[in-house]
Order: sequence, then structure tokens, then C-alpha cells
Amino acid sequence: MSDAVASTSSRPPRAFVRALSHALRPLVKLMLSRGVTFTFASELLKSLFVEVADRDFRIDDKPPTDSRVSLVSGVHRKEVSRLRQAMESGEETIPAVVSLGAQVVARWMGAPPYISRTGAPLPLARFASDGGDLSFEALVAQVNRDIRPRVVLDEWLRLGVVHIDEDGRVRLNVGAFVPTKGFDEMSFYLGHNLHDHAAAAAHNLLGGQPPFMERSVHYDGLGADTIAKLAEQANTLGMQALVAVNKNALASTKRARAETSQLQRMTFGIYFYAENMVPPATEPGSLAKKKAKGSK
Repeated sequence: MSDAVASTSSRPPRAFVRALSHALRPLVKLMLSRGVTFTFASELLKSLFVEVADRDFRIDDKPPTDSRVSLVSGVHRKEVSRLRQAMESGEETIPAVVSLGAQVVARWMGAPPYISRTGAPLPLARFASDGGDLSFEALVAQVNRDIRPRVVLDEWLRLGVVHIDEDGRVRLNVGAFVPTKGFDEMSFYLGHNLHDHAAAAAHNLLGGQPPFMERSVHYDGLGADTIAKLAEQANTLGMQALVAVNKNALASTKRARAETSQLQRMTFGIYFYAENMVPPATEPGSLAKKKAKGSK
């Protein structure tokens, strides 16, 4: 990592900011769908900024001072000191902030009068005027009075967290906030694969040598039938490539363990993605033209 640190007073390149925004958008969508709010994410980012500034921006491989980490990361020095002490002690630095949704569900599933004798969450009247304390409106108000219960209910109905029964009561879908089977494993590979893809792209953007392979073929303006055929082709060829690389890596494992040189790890990935195009804005008096993009 270069010792040079960009001035905190200068703005990052506009193209880089646009790229970050575009890359983070699907992650923000995923976080919101799992109840991860901005407050939680900002605290998580704070700890990561301190960790990366501490470990990857050292001078002569010496641990930086709190002041230097603060300068590089933009995090207040007192927060830097607290977070670094937590990292050194092995303490969990992931923020303990709990989303509104998780708090409401926790109360609904674990506190009287919202549970039955068997511990199951009871159906709730929608309004306090109908059910009093035993209502969805009262439940949300106990956790946060700044957000209207109707807004929470509409969002939860959309996400499938709750449903309205035949009596007009709000019922919690107990499994909605519980990860589906295999969720932990999928989350692991989300972190592993996105990290290594991003690390390869960052290495290349920072001028690392030799550059890593990080290429894609991308087109727009294609029909659904064509996309389906391309997806099938990508799946077939991609699996062939993965199997071939895996075969060679597996055969080399025993030899690598016998070597005295520094061992390394690698990742080779394949992905395919498609989505509906947003109609381009058409200026008055002109026709929008479809664009086709080649390999990158």
C-alpha cells in the first residue's frame, strides 16, 4: 500500500464516486431487506475504516498512531482509540444497533401481553382503538413514536413479515425474520466472493502489478429470449472453466504444502446477471438511441 494519502480536503474523482454509488446500490438493497438500517451500516463502516487505516496504511510497517488513523480515516481520534482497543482485545466491533423491525419483532415474540401461554406471538388488532395495548399500533408506539405504525405495517405486508387474517388482525409470520435454510452459508460466500472481486478491481485501479484478471462482457438492448440463451451458455462455459481450474488447484495442493515458500490463496469466479432496462429519457425533438456495449 502506498504511503501517500489523498488530502482530506480534496474531493474524490466524480467518476470514482459514481462507480462506488453504483456498486453499493445492490448491497444497500440487500441490507434494507434484512433490517440493516443506515445507523447500523454507518457504525459498521466506522469500525472498518479504522481497521483498514490501521492495517493497510502503515509507514515502514509500523503501527500508526491514533492521530494518523484519524487523519487517514476521518474518524474522530477518541473513536479511533476505542475501536482499536476493541480490535486488539478481540472484542466484537460490529455495532449493537438494533433496527426498529427487529425491536418490534423481539417484543412481539418475547414479552407479555403479546405472546400466548405457549410462547407464540398473538394476532394483534390493527388499531389501539380496537385492541388497546394488544394492538399493532400500540406495539410499534412502545418501540418508536416517531414512525407511524401504518407505515411499518404497509412495509411489512409488502415484505411478507406479517399478514392480515380473516378477522382483520395482524399476524406475524414467525419465519420472516429468521434466516432461511442455508442463509449463513450463502452469507459467507457473499462476503468471500464480493470481497475478492472487489479486491481484484481495487488492486487494478490502484495500479497494482501484475494486474488481476477482471473482465466482463456486457450488452444492453437485448431481448428476453436472447438473454435466456446467453445465460445458459454462460452457465455451461462457466462451469467448465470452474471445473478445470478446480482440477488443477486440487492437484497442486499436496505439492504446495511441501513447499517452503510463502503460501497464497486464490479465487476464480464466474457470474451472470440480467435485468430489465430503464427506458432512457428522451429529449424534446430527438429520439433516444439504444446503445450496445462490448467487452471490458
